[in-house]
Amino acid sequence: MIASNARWIRRNVPSLESFGVLALLSMLIAAPAFLMIRLLEPGFVPPAFSILLFSDAAIAAIVARAIHARRNSENVTLWDIAGAFTMMGCAAAIFSKPDQVVRFFEQLVEQHPDIPR
Repeated sequence: MIASNARWIRRNVPSLESFGVLALLSMLIAAPAFLMIRLLEPGFVPPAFSILLFSDAAIAAIVARAIHARRNSENVTLWDIAGAFTMMGCAAAIFSKPDQVVRFFEQLVEQHPDIPR
């Protein structure tokens, strides 16, 4: 009985790879989100957060493509995570108002006046 239980635990234990991917993706979201909240005006946070989530979705999709991650699996894959980031990015974009987005990009252009218009 104990041997079969130990075998079941070894077979179903999450791999360190999934913890590593989770830690990496958490840092890709948490650190920039914290900086955005601290440095940007409150109206600029939703558009910036949507851009962050879309870029993280692109990174997750590129990594999934590069490592040839299986698309159909019982477990959560990088493709699923990329889709979740995309959905959250869409939600953040919906919550941001169009004038906030325009002001956000105007502020970025004003910070770099050397770029020709």
